Amino acid sequence: MVIAPSLLASNLGRIADEVKRAEKSGADWIHIDIMDGHFVPNLTFGPDIVKAIRSCTKMFLDVHLMCSKPEILLEPFAEAGANCLTVHTELGADAELLLYKIHSLGLMAGLAINPPTTMSTTENFLKLIDLLLVMTVNPGYGGQPFVHETVPKILQAYKWREELNLSYRIEVDGGINFETVEEVAKAGADTIVSGTGLFKQHNMKVAIKKMRKIAVNSAPNNQEKLENSKKFTFERFR
Repeated sequence: MVIAPSLLASNLGRIADEVKRAEKSGADWIHIDIMDGHFVPNLTFGPDIVKAIRSCTKMFLDVHLMCSKPEILLEPFAEAGANCLTVHTELGADAELLLYKIHSLGLMAGLAINPPTTMSTTENFLKLIDLLLVMTVNPGYGGQPFVHETVPKILQAYKWREELNLSYRIEVDGGINFETVEEVAKAGADTIVSGTGLFKQHNMKVAIKKMRKIAVNSAPNNQEKLENSKKFTFERFR
């Protein structure tokens, strides 16, 4: 069960310290949201920020591109030190070429889906991805409430993975706290992104330990298969 604190909810004036705090607290990944002010109504980080983060940690950097033209950003973020780049299924047919390009750069390739978008838009890409990110809020701003109507998408992602014998990780992001993590883990999520739910805690180490325990205890009964999937992913892209 991967726990990935979302940097968007950190103290942005002390990013290096916040990354080290997450690392010392037992986080597995750092999740970094890249927003372009067009695909979503907000602006966040560029490649230089990711490069700065990479200089202070060896942690796995999970970079989510909420951008209208991610094709111009793939190489810069790869060079900056990202380990995984995720693009959106809402980009349509362009997503396929983007996923191939991400793999050609030696990185994990992820595909994200927003709450209003139907899961059928992801089906043709399942064999091309290492991670499927189900957004559990409408992207753009941190601290939003969890959208419970997204849970069937997690269930569908899990069902497809089992039926097709695939190994992509199922990631969730948005409104994840000690209550909602149980719901998404039961549905099959194995990669948990949490911003406010972790960075706003006084003791992040205790918070991560608690969130991980809830998620693992709530996960489906094929935990061994999920762990094998995790091993495959880390060994291939470390």
